[in-house]
Amino acid sequence: MPDFLIRSQGPRLAYVRTAAQGPGTALPTVMFLGGFRSDMTGTKATDLEVRSSIRGQGFLRFDYSGHGASAGRFEEGTIESWRDDALAVLDRLTDGPVVLVGSSMGGWIALLLALARPDRVCGLIGLAAAPDFTRNMVEESFDDAMRLSLQTRGFADVPTDYSPEPYRITQTLIDSGNRVCLLDRDHDLSIPVRLIQGQRDADVPWETAERIAARLPHADVRVTLVPDGDHRLSRPQDLDLIDGCVRELSAAVARRAAV
Repeated sequence: MPDFLIRSQGPRLAYVRTAAQGPGTALPTVMFLGGFRSDMTGTKATDLEVRSSIRGQGFLRFDYSGHGASAGRFEEGTIESWRDDALAVLDRLTDGPVVLVGSSMGGWIALLLALARPDRVCGLIGLAAAPDFTRNMVEESFDDAMRLSLQTRGFADVPTDYSPEPYRITQTLIDSGNRVCLLDRDHDLSIPVRLIQGQRDADVPWETAERIAARLPHADVRVTLVPDGDHRLSRPQDLDLIDGCVRELSAAVARRAAV
């Protein structure tokens, strides 16, 4: 069962936290950030939790407001409010250095956190990271009826392969995303960044990973393209690749701390 972060403002947020033990106390905490309409019970989050626990490494997974076990309505959420959810979790539920692992929209949120908390975030792993996905959503994914609904009703119901029910996309969500877009300028981020991207991803073009890397000129960025990988990146070999990046970045942090 999850615990809940209670805030004076904003819905309560569900989370599961595993404390570091033994040799794992020398390693940074791993914080997993899920994707759009995903929750913390997904394969990638739970698999990485188990692997981290075996190492004794601290691990934290959570649900944004309106997602999973957290309170709030999805339709009232925005990129900025979900960023603020993640910041609250980072600030109040973790100590010391943190490696962020962000999936899809979570990769966008993770980048925003790294820029907001450069003193806390020591590494970032993006899994089919999708910064700025709201920017071209209407032009590329909406038909005429959806555009009309967005214009006249403030929302559109968009069919998806991930749910039998359509996703309700609001104008507020799109406007919020446009205010925090990242790919239109360079960013002064100097942490190691690992981007894993499937080339058979039907949701995020694989070139997005290279666009992210180009906007982080001061960071140690490595892009790993998975030729047969899809958007989920949840096969055993994908999970091994993700954990390998976590172990690499975590070991580097531990070595620096020991010097």
